[in-house]
Amino acid sequence: MHLDRRRVLLNCLQLFDLAVLSTAILMGALAYMERMNFDIREALALRLKVSNFVIVVALLVTFHVILRSHGLYESRRLSTKGAEVRDILTSITLCLMVLGGGAVVFKTEVFNARSFFVSFWVTSAGLLIASRMLLRAGLAQLRRRGRNLRQVLIVGTNWRARQMAVKVERKPELGYRVIGFADDPWSGLGGVKALGFPVMSDLPHLSQFLRETVVDEVFICLPLKSKYERIQEIVEVCESQGIIVRLLGRIFDLRVAQSMVETFENETVVSVYTGQMDGWPFVAKRVFDIVGSACLLTLLSPVLLLAAIAVKCTSSGPVFFVQERVGISKRRFRVLKFRTMVVDAEARQRSLETFNEATGPVFKIAKDPRITSFGRFLRKTSIDELPQLINVLKGDMSLVGPRPLPVRDYNGFDQDWHRRRFSVRPGITCLWQVNGRSRLPFERWMELDMEYIDKWSFWLDLKILLKTVPAVLRGSGAA
Repeated sequence: MHLDRRRVLLNCLQLFDLAVLSTAILMGALAYMERMNFDIREALALRLKVSNFVIVVALLVTFHVILRSHGLYESRRLSTKGAEVRDILTSITLCLMVLGGGAVVFKTEVFNARSFFVSFWVTSAGLLIASRMLLRAGLAQLRRRGRNLRQVLIVGTNWRARQMAVKVERKPELGYRVIGFADDPWSGLGGVKALGFPVMSDLPHLSQFLRETVVDEVFICLPLKSKYERIQEIVEVCESQGIIVRLLGRIFDLRVAQSMVETFENETVVSVYTGQMDGWPFVAKRVFDIVGSACLLTLLSPVLLLAAIAVKCTSSGPVFFVQERVGISKRRFRVLKFRTMVVDAEARQRSLETFNEATGPVFKIAKDPRITSFGRFLRKTSIDELPQLINVLKGDMSLVGPRPLPVRDYNGFDQDWHRRRFSVRPGITCLWQVNGRSRLPFERWMELDMEYIDKWSFWLDLKILLKTVPAVLRGSGAA
C-alpha cells in the first residue's frame, strides 16, 4: 500500500468516527427517552429545530478536534494497542465533558441525563476501540503476507542500531523491511554482518544511494553527541528528497519538514516528514480523482476512440506510447499517452541532444523532427495526455500534481531539493502547466512544484483544474 493510500485509510476513519459519535448521541437520547417513558411515536413526532441541529454539528466538530489532538488520525504503525485505547478513552471522556458543559450552557435536559452519559460513553468508546483493533488486525495480516511494506534503511551500526533492526524484524505486523545499514567503516561492522544485514552505503555516499534506491524511511541511530553535524546533514538530505526520517533523539531546526514524536519498544522516535497531505481534503482529493477520471474517460470516450484511429491511420506503429516514469517515493510506473512521434523516437533522442532548447535535465525541441504531423496536433490540444486518466484511475497519478518525469530526466537532477517533488503522487496538471509550461525555465518549474507541495489544499487543486481548461482551449499544449 503506497504512502498516500495509507493516508486515505487513516483519514477515512474521521468519517467513521463522526458517524459513531452521531450514533452515540442518538443512542444516548433513546436511552434517556426510554428512561423517561417517552412514547416512540411521540419522540418521532418531535420537530427537529434548526438550533438543535446547529448544536449537534458544533459538538461533532468539537469532538473531531479532540480526537485529532490525541493523534487518532496519525499513523499508528509504531504505537501500541494500549496507547491507542488510552487515547480513545481520554478523548471520549473529554467529549463527555464537553457535552456536560453544553448541557449547562444550552439548558439541554437530554445531554444532562445520567442515562445519556452512560450510553454515549459506552457506545462511542466501544465502537471506536473495536474499529481500531479490527483495523490493526487487518493491517497486521496484510503486512505478514508481504503487503503494505515500507523499505527502511538504518543509519548507524552501533549496538543501538542493531537492536533496532532486530526489534523491527521481530514484528512483521509493523510492515517494515530493513534493507540494510549505512555507516562509515569501523571495527564494529562485523556485528551487522553477523545479523545477516548488508551495509548498503557509507555516510559520504548516502545521498547518492538514496537518489538511486527506493527507501521509504530512514532510521537514524547514530550517537547525537559525537555525530550531531553528520546527522544534521543526513536529515537535510532526506528532507530535501521528501523521505521520512525517524531518529532516536532530539529534533532539528527544519526549514520545511514537520515532526511527530512517537514511541516504539520504550524508545522515543521523532519522525520528520515533508509533503504530507492529510485530513478530509486529502480524502476528497483521492475520491475526486477516482470519480473525475472515471467520468472523464466516459465522457471523452468518443474523442479517445477518434484519436486512436487517427494515430493508427496517420503513422505506422502502436497507438499508445508507454514509458517508464518516476512516481511517488521514486517508484517506477508506466505512463500512457497517445503516440505523437515516430516509433524509434527514443532511440533517436541521443543524436538530438545537442539541439536541446530546455534548461536543466529535461529535453525539449520546439520543432522536434520526430513528431508526426497528427502528433503535433495532439500535443497542441493536449489530447495526447488523455490516456493518463487511466493512470489516475489506477492510482499511479492524480489529476493534479507535479508532472511525472522520465527516468532519463530524473537521472539528470543535480540538486536534492528537486527530488522533494517525488514525495507526492504525480499528476496530469499542476502550477507549471497553468503558468507558462514550456516557456518557463527548469528552476522555475521546480519552484512551482515545491510551492504546490507546501501550499496544497483541495481548493488549490480545483483552482488549477479550472485554470487548465482555458489553457488547453488556448492551445497551450506542448509544441
